[in-house]
Amino acid sequence: MEFTHFDENGKALMVDVSAKNETERTAVAAGRISVSQAVYDAIEEGTVGKGDVLGVATTAGIMGAKRTSELIPMCHILPITNCRIQFEMNPEECAVYCWCTVKVTGKTGVEMEALTGVSIALLTVYDMCKAIDKSMEIGEIYLCRKSGGKSGEVRNVKKSAKPAKSLADLDIL
Repeated sequence: MEFTHFDENGKALMVDVSAKNETERTAVAAGRISVSQAVYDAIEEGTVGKGDVLGVATTAGIMGAKRTSELIPMCHILPITNCRIQFEMNPEECAVYCWCTVKVTGKTGVEMEALTGVSIALLTVYDMCKAIDKSMEIGEIYLCRKSGGKSGEVRNVKKSAKPAKSLADLDIL
């Protein structure tokens, strides 16, 4: 496999995608935050002092996906055509699962945008709930699938989160 992120001197560079064809590209990433029972109940009951936790986290996740190129040095600026954040509360695990689906018509994929969207959404849940409990744990952030481009459809067969709903049941783009 040829590495395209380095020049002839081994220095990092942004990949030149100008010769690539524009295709519709989609990526779905997932993650979760484990919380205490007090935090879980406060999110579910809407009693967190900072407001609607999942509503604010949805907006933050979308904003994070849109600003990925400002956070990850070699990412291209992409004209995202759609971004959706979805949450599922899991009372048995005292956890909140998050999915971010990002779509673009362009010359490069949106995997980093989907991963960033999930990360920022979950960090926002933490921020909004930290006054209740600071021991929350964010983890299991991974790419579920991507489509478009030269590699076509790719599914992560090594990782499967255990939400109550399956990925197929989610209303993803």
